[in-house]
Amino acid sequence: MTLATVTPPWAYTLQLPQDPRGPGIARSTLRTVLRVHGLRDLIDTAELLASELVTNAYRHSSGPYSLRLRGAGRNRVRVGVWDSSPEIPEPFCGGAVGTPCALSERGRGLLLVRECAASWGAYPIRGGLPGQGGKVLWVERTAPHHP
Repeated sequence: MTLATVTPPWAYTLQLPQDPRGPGIARSTLRTVLRVHGLRDLIDTAELLASELVTNAYRHSSGPYSLRLRGAGRNRVRVGVWDSSPEIPEPFCGGAVGTPCALSERGRGLLLVRECAASWGAYPIRGGLPGQGGKVLWVERTAPHHP
């Protein structure tokens, strides 16, 4: 009889202050976490997705925000970002995302999310105390299969 090796579930949460260095720290943390969990094939795309989410949290909220990384099955990661703003942007609220003008400074990142994530979603957080509300935006990405 052989025992199958079961990888225990893992999750990491990084609290980030309203600081312009936060998104870079989040990307560095994501790279380290995926590397130690053997998910190197996910690093580039997951970093792009996380970068978009944490940068939006920094730009569009006035307080701290957090990055949560979680193993979501074999060769899959879920990246979630909480911030205090209650507004859920497209495409996370179910609407269509238009194509931004080539010279537009906004909207391109959401198209990257739509193209690169295997799935995505959002949910509001309703807290009892000030600063505990907001939202969570999440994306999932699966490592590409190699022949």
